[in-house]
Amino acid sequence: MAVARSRRIVSRAEYWPSFVDVLTNLLLVFIFLLSIFALVQFLLSREISGRDTVLQRLNAQIAELTEMLALERANTAEVTDGMATMEASLAAAEGERDRLRGLFDREADISQSATDRITELSDDVDSERQISQRALAQVELLNQQISALRRQIAALETALDVAEERDRESQTTIADLGRRLNVALAQRVQELSRYRSDFFGRLREILGDRPDIRVVGDRFVFQSEVFFATGSDEMSQEGVAEMDKLAEAILELNQEIPAEIPWVLRVDGHTDKRPITGTAGRFRSNWELSAARAISVVRYMIDRGVPANRLVAAGFGEFQPIDEGDDDEALARNRRIELKLTER
Repeated sequence: MAVARSRRIVSRAEYWPSFVDVLTNLLLVFIFLLSIFALVQFLLSREISGRDTVLQRLNAQIAELTEMLALERANTAEVTDGMATMEASLAAAEGERDRLRGLFDREADISQSATDRITELSDDVDSERQISQRALAQVELLNQQISALRRQIAALETALDVAEERDRESQTTIADLGRRLNVALAQRVQELSRYRSDFFGRLREILGDRPDIRVVGDRFVFQSEVFFATGSDEMSQEGVAEMDKLAEAILELNQEIPAEIPWVLRVDGHTDKRPITGTAGRFRSNWELSAARAISVVRYMIDRGVPANRLVAAGFGEFQPIDEGDDDEALARNRRIELKLTER
């Protein structure tokens, strides 16, 4: 038993040094790995510091380009548009710069790309400067054209003043001619009124004081029965006799009135409002009957030698009554032939 106990003690004593050796080796490995990590960290820090320096240099170049763009922005509106494009390009460059910060393993390619981009931006700045110079030249040309236009406008204003003066003189002349024309027209109207009075006076002498012929305003009114039978447009013998007297008076008047006075004798036919009976199929309405009677009078006067250009025929049917009554006397007054001497 004592021998076995001593063997167990010796066995436990042999395990301990081995355990210590293992721990020592692990510690040495950990320290080695820690040293390697520290060295790698140091190298990475140096590399990052170098890349930050490159990025700062790029930022300085970009800031310089921004100042150059700001100076060019003030030249012309066209250059301003170019600067807006450049600012967009710079924004893209800044985005490119931000992307470069996160891609340390591709620094060489990114730096080359940034350098190319800066070169491109510099070329764009030169191009914008050339555009600005061309814009200034165009502005100068436009100023010269504006000066020429101003001279033309001044000449046009002078011509317009002359034209307005001539227009005022023309207006004065036209106003004077208008007054003279109005005076001449008034004289013609007076002459026509005088001849109308003479014509009416002559007709009164010729026709006498017959109750079926009267003067209403500026016209002679004949009852239709003087010339026509009921519902007919053919003149009776009595109507022909009266029409001969009228034609003779009109021919005398045509000889007396000067040719420059544009007069006509208007013959108006009127009926009452009762429908037509006894002439079925010939006249469909009182309007057609009144027009046919006026045309018959005009035709007869033309046959008697009255110039056709001095006569006018018009039919009014029952739509222009001189008496609104419904009795036989009122209806008789509305059936009439009117003669009116008027201007053409």
